[in-house]
Amino acid sequence: MMKYSMDKSVALDVLAIAAHPDDSEITCGGLLIKTVRMGRKVGVLDLAAGEMGTYGDRHTRAAEAASAAKIMGLVFRANAGMPDAAIEHTQESKLRIAQVIRDTRPELVVLPHWTQRHPDHLACSQLGYDACFLAGLAKLPIHGEPHRPRKIIYASYYRNTDYSFLVDISDVFEQKLRAIAAYESQFGDASWVDEIVKKGVARGGIAETGRKEVFAPGTHIFDLLYSRSRTLGHMVGVQFAEAYTIKENILIDDPQKMPVRSI
Repeated sequence: MMKYSMDKSVALDVLAIAAHPDDSEITCGGLLIKTVRMGRKVGVLDLAAGEMGTYGDRHTRAAEAASAAKIMGLVFRANAGMPDAAIEHTQESKLRIAQVIRDTRPELVVLPHWTQRHPDHLACSQLGYDACFLAGLAKLPIHGEPHRPRKIIYASYYRNTDYSFLVDISDVFEQKLRAIAAYESQFGDASWVDEIVKKGVARGGIAETGRKEVFAPGTHIFDLLYSRSRTLGHMVGVQFAEAYTIKENILIDDPQKMPVRSI
């Protein structure tokens, strides 16, 4: 298992588990950065190195993931070393993830939503949930004391619409973009972020130099993130937002203090 950055004594508040480097930045980077700003300890576990992608290689993407971790303020980032485009829902993989959960002891785990186009993302969602359960079994054949996260949430990846709640990421949207821009092999020259910021994160403020269109049908990452985050933000009266789903109900003490207006 490769460790890009890690405080060996860390006990995490939040652990995001994703199939590939840059998945967490794109889907839940705003929440992770926001949580870091709250003073909590946040980490990311990437399952594969992304070596099967059209651009870059495992070494380039590892360096980019380490850079993105610094931008987000993560105290832990590791790679489980699973084969890209061949992540499988096996007991061995579950135990590998469960070991990280025991080592880092997060209270909150963020997984990709189970409605997915890429098989690796689907496998990651299933593996992550199973590993969270298994990590709490005292007789599991791995090291460390049993630990089971208290909460699991699922980050939207553009296909699902069954949102349980949205998170306002307006104040951290620029930092999220800078973390994604660390993946220059995937998205081109990072100067596009400076161009966007100069124009006040305005629609159409993409630098033309060095851009790479990787999302079908030839969509630049900023086009995707801006339109998606802005639309979600409109739904709850903020500039930019991310969407999350949970599998249990939400308990509210005082409905009168719920922040979003009905009319």
